[in-house]
Amino acid sequence: MPRRNYFALAMIGSLSLFCWQASQGAKPKDEMLELYGLFVDAVEKVEANYVRPVSRRELLESALEGMLQNLDPHSSFINTSEWSQFRRQIEGKFGGIGIQVGVDQETGRLRVIAPMVGTPAYEAGILAGDQIVEIDGQTAEGMSTDKAVEVLTGRPGTEVKLSVLHEGSEEPETIPITRAVIDVPSILGDHRKPDDRWEFLLDPQKKIGYVRIASFIQNTAEDLRKVLDELKDQGMKGLILDLRDDPGGLLSAAVEVSDLFLDDRDPELKGKIVSTKGRNTSPKTYNAQKDSPFEELPLVVLVNQNSASASEIVSAALQDHHRATVVGQRTYGKGSVQNIFELDDGNSVLKLTVASYYRPSGENIHRFRHSKTSDKWGVSPDPGCEVKLSPSEYIRWAFARRDRDLAAGHRRTPASAPEAQKTRAESQPGSTQEKPQDQTASKTDRAKVQARRRSPGAPSGPFVDKQRDKALEVLRAKLAEAEKAKAA
Repeated sequence: MPRRNYFALAMIGSLSLFCWQASQGAKPKDEMLELYGLFVDAVEKVEANYVRPVSRRELLESALEGMLQNLDPHSSFINTSEWSQFRRQIEGKFGGIGIQVGVDQETGRLRVIAPMVGTPAYEAGILAGDQIVEIDGQTAEGMSTDKAVEVLTGRPGTEVKLSVLHEGSEEPETIPITRAVIDVPSILGDHRKPDDRWEFLLDPQKKIGYVRIASFIQNTAEDLRKVLDELKDQGMKGLILDLRDDPGGLLSAAVEVSDLFLDDRDPELKGKIVSTKGRNTSPKTYNAQKDSPFEELPLVVLVNQNSASASEIVSAALQDHHRATVVGQRTYGKGSVQNIFELDDGNSVLKLTVASYYRPSGENIHRFRHSKTSDKWGVSPDPGCEVKLSPSEYIRWAFARRDRDLAAGHRRTPASAPEAQKTRAESQPGSTQEKPQDQTASKTDRAKVQARRRSPGAPSGPFVDKQRDKALEVLRAKLAEAEKAKAA
C-alpha cells in the first residue's frame, strides 16, 4: 500500500478516536479504551482457556448480570428468555407460592421479605427473614431476585422445594410447596369471628379499631375505606394500623392510604406524602388532598424489620406529619424506584434503580448497600415505642399469627392429633389440585407443618404480642389524654 494511504488511514483513525473521546465529555483520555480493552482481553482468555466452550453472548450476559448485581439488589439484566417470562408475569396471572424476595445485605443470599397471607408459602411455614439456600436442590447462591421469581413461578398444582434457613437456626430446612394462583386480600383484622369474618374492633370498651394491611394492591385504599366506615358506625375512637411483615406494593396504593389520614394544613409539609428523586429523572412529589375523611382519628402504626417499600411510605408520612405514633422495630429500608430500559431491539432489558423515595421531611427511606445502622434510612419507632422481638419470639409470633389467620376449619389441631388438621389448599373452593393426595403422604406433610408451627426452640406457654400490646397502651393513653382535655 502506498505510504500516503497509510497516512490517510492513520489520520482517519486519529480523527475517529478524537471524535469518540469528545463525545464522552469528562471521561479521562483513553480511559474507556483501556477498560474496554481489559474486558475484551479477559473474554478472549476465557474463550481460549476455560474448561468448556463458552459463547460470547453467555459471557457478555454474565458480565452484565454481575455489573448490575453489584449496584444494588433491585437492579438486574434480564435476557431474552427471562424477558419473555417477565412479560408473561406482568400481563396475566401465573402460579406461584406467594412470597416477596429480596437480597440479604449481609450474606448476599436471597431473603424472604414476607410470605403473603393465605398463600401456599404462608401455610407451609415460610417466614419473613428466612434465607433461601436452595430451590429444587439447586443452590440459590448469587441468584438475583428476578431469577428467583422466574424459578418459583410455574403451573398451579406443581411443586417446588425450598431449602430455607430460619433466623436463629443453624441448619436449613427443606419445605415442599405446591404452587397456586395467588389472589390475596390486603385488608385483614386481628382475629376471626365464629363465622370466619374478620373482627376489626380490637377493644370494644375503648372503641379501638385494628386493621392489618398485608400488601398494597390496586384496591387496598378502597377496601380500607369500607372497613373504616364500618368501624366509624360502631363508634371507633382510635385505630391501630398494623404494617408488620408488609412487603409493600403499589406506590399509588400507599399514597391513597396515606391520604385517608392526612390533610394539607401543615404550612411546612403542605400535605406532602412522598417524593422521588434520581440523578437522571424528574423529581416528583405526591401530596394529600384537602378534607381527608379520617384526618382527626387518633392513630398508632405498627411496623417491624420486614415492613418495606409502600408500608414504609405510609408509616413515614404519618410519622412526619405527627398524625401517628410508630411502634415496633425499625423497618426494612426498601425505598427505590426501578425503570425498564430495552436492549438488543427489545429482546432483553435492564431493570435499573433510577430514583429513591424520600419522606415528607426530606430524609431518605432506602438502605443502600453500604449503609450503616447509624445512617438515616427506613422508619424507626417513636422514642419510647421500640419493642424488639428476638428471633425465637418473632417465630412464635409469626406462627401464632398464622393460626389466627386461618379459617375455623383449617386451624391448628392439638399436636397429639396432627392428622386431623387439613391445610387450606386441600379444601379451598376452586383449588387447582385435580387429584386427591395420597392420604399417608398428606398426613406426613401435615405433621411436618404442625411441627414447624410448634416453633422449635421457642419457650412454651401462651403467646403474647408485645408489640401490639404496646400499641394498645400508647393509643389508650392518647384517648385518655384527649378525654381529659375535652373535659377541661
